[in-house]
Amino acid sequence: MKIDIILCGVGGMGALSTAAIISQAALDMGMYMKQAETHGMAQRGGDVQSHLRLSDSPIYSDLIPEGECDIILSVEPMEALRYLPFLNKEEGWVITNENPFINIPNYPEKDVVIAEIKKIKNSIVFDADKIARDLGNPKGTNMVVLGAASKYLKIDIEKLEAAIKDIFGKKGEDVVNSNINALRAGREVADRI
Repeated sequence: MKIDIILCGVGGMGALSTAAIISQAALDMGMYMKQAETHGMAQRGGDVQSHLRLSDSPIYSDLIPEGECDIILSVEPMEALRYLPFLNKEEGWVITNENPFINIPNYPEKDVVIAEIKKIKNSIVFDADKIARDLGNPKGTNMVVLGAASKYLKIDIEKLEAAIKDIFGKKGEDVVNSNINALRAGREVADRI
Protein backbone atom coordinates (compact mmCIF):
# COMPACT_ATOMS: atom_id res chain seq x y z
CA MET A 1 0.00 0.00 0.00
CA LYS A 2 1.26 3.45 -0.89
CA ILE A 3 -0.23 6.90 -1.11
CA ASP A 4 1.32 10.02 -2.60
CA ILE A 5 -0.14 13.36 -1.53
CA ILE A 6 0.57 16.92 -2.56
CA LEU A 7 -0.61 19.46 -0.02
CA CYS A 8 -0.72 23.01 -1.30
CA GLY A 9 -1.96 26.46 -0.52
CA VAL A 10 -0.80 29.93 0.32
CA GLY A 11 1.43 30.82 3.26
CA GLY A 12 -0.50 31.01 6.53
CA MET A 13 -3.39 28.78 5.42
CA GLY A 14 -2.20 25.67 7.26
CA ALA A 15 -0.97 23.39 4.46
CA LEU A 16 2.20 22.51 6.37
CA SER A 17 0.30 21.91 9.63
CA THR A 18 -1.93 19.55 7.69
CA ALA A 19 1.14 17.71 6.37
CA ALA A 20 2.45 17.37 9.94
CA ILE A 21 -0.86 15.87 11.11
CA ILE A 22 -1.00 13.35 8.26
CA SER A 23 2.66 12.44 8.78
CA GLN A 24 2.25 11.82 12.49
CA ALA A 25 -0.91 9.77 11.99
CA ALA A 26 0.80 7.63 9.33
CA LEU A 27 3.85 7.05 11.52
CA ASP A 28 1.54 6.07 14.40
CA MET A 29 0.06 3.44 12.08
CA GLY A 30 3.55 2.04 11.46
CA MET A 31 3.84 3.41 7.92
CA TYR A 32 6.98 4.71 6.26
CA MET A 33 6.95 8.41 5.37
CA LYS A 34 9.01 10.86 3.30
CA GLN A 35 8.24 14.54 2.91
CA ALA A 36 9.60 17.46 0.90
CA GLU A 37 8.38 21.02 1.47
CA THR A 38 8.64 24.28 -0.41
CA HIS A 39 7.90 27.43 1.54
CA GLY A 40 8.72 30.04 -1.11
CA MET A 41 7.54 33.47 -0.07
CA ALA A 42 5.08 31.94 2.36
CA GLN A 43 5.12 34.86 4.76
CA ARG A 44 4.11 37.17 1.95
CA GLY A 45 1.19 35.12 0.63
CA GLY A 46 3.29 32.96 -1.68
CA ASP A 47 2.63 29.36 -2.52
CA VAL A 48 3.44 26.57 -0.08
CA GLN A 49 3.49 22.94 -1.05
CA SER A 50 4.53 19.63 0.39
CA HIS A 51 5.10 16.26 -1.26
CA LEU A 52 4.11 13.61 1.26
CA ARG A 53 4.72 9.95 0.45
CA LEU A 54 3.36 7.18 2.68
CA SER A 55 3.82 3.44 2.30
CA ASP A 56 3.87 0.15 4.15
CA SER A 57 7.32 -0.49 2.63
CA PRO A 58 10.46 1.68 2.45
CA ILE A 59 10.31 4.83 0.29
CA TYR A 60 13.39 5.88 -1.62
CA SER A 61 12.46 9.36 -2.87
CA ASP A 62 10.57 12.19 -1.27
CA LEU A 63 9.40 13.70 -4.58
CA ILE A 64 6.27 12.53 -6.37
CA PRO A 65 6.72 11.99 -10.12
CA GLU A 66 4.32 13.69 -12.53
CA GLY A 67 1.19 11.65 -13.13
CA GLU A 68 1.52 9.57 -9.94
CA CYS A 69 -0.05 11.70 -7.19
CA ASP A 70 -3.01 10.04 -5.48
CA ILE A 71 -4.38 13.15 -3.74
CA ILE A 72 -3.96 16.87 -4.23
CA LEU A 73 -5.20 18.42 -1.02
CA SER A 74 -5.50 22.19 -1.33
CA VAL A 75 -6.81 25.09 0.70
CA GLU A 76 -6.75 27.37 -2.37
CA PRO A 77 -8.15 26.46 -5.82
CA MET A 78 -5.48 27.96 -8.10
CA GLU A 79 -2.80 26.16 -6.10
CA ALA A 80 -4.68 22.90 -6.73
CA LEU A 81 -4.71 23.75 -10.43
CA ARG A 82 -0.95 24.42 -10.39
CA TYR A 83 -0.21 20.81 -9.32
CA LEU A 84 -2.63 18.97 -11.65
CA PRO A 85 0.24 17.65 -13.85
CA PHE A 86 1.28 15.51 -10.86
CA LEU A 87 -2.15 13.88 -10.48
CA ASN A 88 -2.88 10.29 -11.49
CA LYS A 89 -5.71 11.22 -13.88
CA GLU A 90 -7.45 7.83 -13.62
CA GLU A 91 -7.50 7.23 -9.87
CA GLY A 92 -6.26 10.43 -8.21
CA TRP A 93 -8.39 12.88 -6.23
CA VAL A 94 -8.34 16.67 -6.06
CA ILE A 95 -9.86 18.01 -2.87
CA THR A 96 -9.92 21.77 -2.51
CA ASN A 97 -11.51 24.75 -0.90
CA GLU A 98 -13.36 26.72 -3.59
CA ASN A 99 -12.46 30.17 -2.30
CA PRO A 100 -9.46 31.91 -3.83
CA PHE A 101 -6.79 33.86 -2.01
CA ILE A 102 -6.28 36.61 -4.55
CA ASN A 103 -2.69 37.72 -4.07
CA ILE A 104 -1.77 38.67 -7.65
CA PRO A 105 -3.31 41.27 -9.97
CA ASN A 106 -3.96 38.80 -12.80
CA TYR A 107 -5.61 36.06 -10.74
CA PRO A 108 -7.97 34.21 -13.13
CA GLU A 109 -11.72 34.32 -12.67
CA LYS A 110 -12.80 31.98 -9.88
CA ASP A 111 -15.35 30.24 -12.14
CA VAL A 112 -12.64 29.44 -14.70
CA VAL A 113 -10.35 27.92 -12.05
CA ILE A 114 -13.17 25.86 -10.52
CA ALA A 115 -14.33 24.65 -13.95
CA GLU A 116 -10.82 23.36 -14.73
CA ILE A 117 -10.63 21.48 -11.43
CA LYS A 118 -14.09 19.98 -11.92
CA LYS A 119 -12.93 18.46 -15.22
CA ILE A 120 -11.00 15.99 -13.07
CA LYS A 121 -13.03 12.80 -12.70
CA ASN A 122 -12.43 12.57 -8.93
CA SER A 123 -12.75 16.03 -7.45
CA ILE A 124 -14.30 17.60 -4.40
CA VAL A 125 -14.56 21.38 -4.62
CA PHE A 126 -16.46 22.96 -1.75
CA ASP A 127 -16.75 26.00 0.51
CA ALA A 128 -14.50 24.84 3.33
CA ASP A 129 -14.19 28.44 4.57
CA LYS A 130 -17.93 28.62 5.26
CA ILE A 131 -17.94 25.30 7.11
CA ALA A 132 -15.03 26.46 9.28
CA ARG A 133 -16.72 29.82 10.00
CA ASP A 134 -20.04 28.12 10.81
CA LEU A 135 -18.17 25.98 13.35
CA GLY A 136 -16.72 29.11 14.95
CA ASN A 137 -13.23 28.19 13.73
CA PRO A 138 -12.45 30.57 10.82
CA LYS A 139 -8.81 29.44 10.80
CA GLY A 140 -9.87 25.79 10.50
CA THR A 141 -10.31 25.64 6.73
CA ASN A 142 -7.29 23.36 6.42
CA MET A 143 -8.81 20.91 8.91
CA VAL A 144 -12.11 20.90 6.99
CA VAL A 145 -10.25 20.10 3.75
CA LEU A 146 -8.21 17.42 5.56
CA GLY A 147 -11.46 15.92 6.81
CA ALA A 148 -12.81 15.69 3.26
CA ALA A 149 -9.56 14.05 2.14
CA SER A 150 -9.50 11.66 5.10
CA LYS A 151 -11.86 9.28 3.29
CA TYR A 152 -9.11 8.62 0.71
CA LEU A 153 -5.96 8.76 2.85
CA LYS A 154 -5.95 5.12 4.04
CA ILE A 155 -5.31 6.48 7.55
CA ASP A 156 -7.74 5.87 10.41
CA ILE A 157 -9.58 9.09 11.28
CA GLU A 158 -8.92 8.31 14.94
CA LYS A 159 -5.18 8.52 14.19
CA LEU A 160 -5.70 11.93 12.55
CA GLU A 161 -7.63 13.09 15.61
CA ALA A 162 -4.86 11.84 17.91
CA ALA A 163 -2.28 13.73 15.82
CA ILE A 164 -4.38 16.90 16.10
CA LYS A 165 -4.46 16.46 19.88
CA ASP A 166 -0.71 16.02 20.00
CA ILE A 167 0.20 18.85 17.62
CA PHE A 168 -2.29 21.43 18.93
CA GLY A 169 -2.37 20.23 22.55
CA LYS A 170 -0.20 23.09 23.82
CA LYS A 171 -2.75 25.57 22.51
CA GLY A 172 -5.45 24.22 24.79
CA GLU A 173 -8.45 21.93 24.73
CA ASP A 174 -10.68 24.43 22.91
CA VAL A 175 -8.26 24.65 19.97
CA VAL A 176 -7.93 20.87 19.83
CA ASN A 177 -11.70 20.33 19.92
CA SER A 178 -12.44 23.00 17.31
CA ASN A 179 -9.92 21.42 14.94
CA ILE A 180 -11.31 17.92 15.49
CA ASN A 181 -14.82 19.27 14.85
CA ALA A 182 -13.58 20.86 11.61
CA LEU A 183 -11.98 17.55 10.59
CA ARG A 184 -15.24 15.68 11.21
CA ALA A 185 -17.30 18.28 9.32
CA GLY A 186 -15.03 17.90 6.31
CA ARG A 187 -15.36 14.12 6.47
CA GLU A 188 -19.14 14.53 6.35
CA VAL A 189 -18.73 16.40 3.04
CA ALA A 190 -16.79 13.47 1.52
CA ASP A 191 -19.21 10.89 2.95
CA ARG A 192 -22.12 12.62 1.16
CA ILE A 193 -20.42 12.25 -2.24
